[in-house]
Amino acid sequence: MSASDLFGLAVTVVLLAYLTWAMLRGERL
Repeated sequence: MSASDLFGLAVTVVLLAYLTWAMLRGERL
């Protein structure tokens, strides 16, 4: 994979982790 692919994957993982954490805390964005 290229650097841009890895960067996009990293951003996606971080966003999913943040959304999961926010939902577990029961907070709205």
